[in-house]
Amino acid sequence: MFLGIASAVVLIDQLTKVLAIQNLAPFESVPFIFDLVRFTLVFNDSAAFSLGGSETWVFTILSSLATLLLLWFVPRFRTTGWIVLGGFALGGVAGNLVDRLFREPGFANGHVVDFIQLPFNFPIFNIADTAITISALIIAIRVMRGEKLGGTSD
Repeated sequence: MFLGIASAVVLIDQLTKVLAIQNLAPFESVPFIFDLVRFTLVFNDSAAFSLGGSETWVFTILSSLATLLLLWFVPRFRTTGWIVLGGFALGGVAGNLVDRLFREPGFANGHVVDFIQLPFNFPIFNIADTAITISALIIAIRVMRGEKLGGTSD
């Protein structure tokens, strides 16, 4: 189940990025849901929220390590809830890692495709970012509520 969820997230992430590249001009903003959501294609060479600009190779290494850590940790997930959260986290990390490894300008320095834009000057993001953020938020809430990471029961 863990790898199935992660694979589905990567597939959806990469498919939406291909569609964004094929249908959007860079930096051109197109309304999707009124002015609540817009599509604006950008190529991000930094981390989430544009932190650490132009250090793509560092984020490639960090993403690779995060992928390996999640794969190492999965046998410790004891409940369906933790397996699902881990799958979403891995899918998000791997989705952006694919960009960093294989997109322009070159191997391990590729720029991540971002295209979803919310109002209020919120950073532009993608499906992988969404999976990472939501899973990290839910994991943090569960741990703060006293649950053991990986769980012992649903």
